[in-house]
Amino acid sequence: MNHRITLIPGDGIGQEVIPAAEQALRALGLPLEFQHADAGFEAFERTGDALPPETLALCAASDAVLFGATSSPMTKVEGYRSPILTLRTHFDLYANLRPAKTERFDLLIVRENTEGLYSRRERVEDGGATAIAERVITARASTRIVRAACQAARQRRRKLTIVHKANVLKETCGLFRRVAFELAAEFPDLETEEMLVDTAAMRLVQNPERFDVIVTTNLFGDILSDLAAGLAGGLGLAPSANLGDGRPAVFEPVHGSAPDIAGQGAADPRAAILSAAMLLDWLGYAEGERLRQAAYAVPHAGRTDATTAAVIQRCQEAR
Repeated sequence: MNHRITLIPGDGIGQEVIPAAEQALRALGLPLEFQHADAGFEAFERTGDALPPETLALCAASDAVLFGATSSPMTKVEGYRSPILTLRTHFDLYANLRPAKTERFDLLIVRENTEGLYSRRERVEDGGATAIAERVITARASTRIVRAACQAARQRRRKLTIVHKANVLKETCGLFRRVAFELAAEFPDLETEEMLVDTAAMRLVQNPERFDVIVTTNLFGDILSDLAAGLAGGLGLAPSANLGDGRPAVFEPVHGSAPDIAGQGAADPRAAILSAAMLLDWLGYAEGERLRQAAYAVPHAGRTDATTAAVIQRCQEAR
């Protein structure tokens, strides 16, 4: 059975690292069909749509999507919506999985992906002098993200850390904490603990090997996963998966578009290749682990093409 993969390079170095990941996937000789699609801020400037309808249709007809990066503006641009946030919402990709691994530690951050402070419910009051964002936490979303984390922990070292700030955010984090412990009770084989988000950040820096699976809300997960990436060698080694209950799933490096080095051929492709390895895992291909080991074993050579070639060679030698 062939699997259809939609490749969306997006902006900046996404145009370099997604072709590198495609090259690595093709070298494995698997029954994968590739199709290419357009999205991102550059697409918005050309067409007025950051995620064109034809791109969304291609994604809907795919088994998985490999997404590069977008150059989201820092200020509001009328009509612009982040394509990756739109993909997550449209396909209800509620679980964001971000692994971080070195010889010293191996952890996974499971981040709720559809609500929290990323619900895009903001407003301005007092003639522009006050800006308000609403943090949305629901029992439904909390239940399913904690279940996903528990299931992931069962496949790993069976330790779950529930991260929140319920001592201050008593309603929103309080709801998340209550639901998390209720759901975790259905997994008595797991060792479950809780931790305030600020404490979790400190302990990640001091002792990352104490963690196995961390589950938390959207913004907290975004921040902690970048911290963990820094501990693991930087965003050039930071892959992620956006998963729901069906298809497609969306996989992406988390390094962003890096406009300062875009077009120079110097981008590290390993985060994109590691994201491709997660894609293969999700589709059930054993080659995902071989590709992952090769990406971790090869240092960045300073050139995208050289690093890609070295990863492919290492992967082929491991057969």
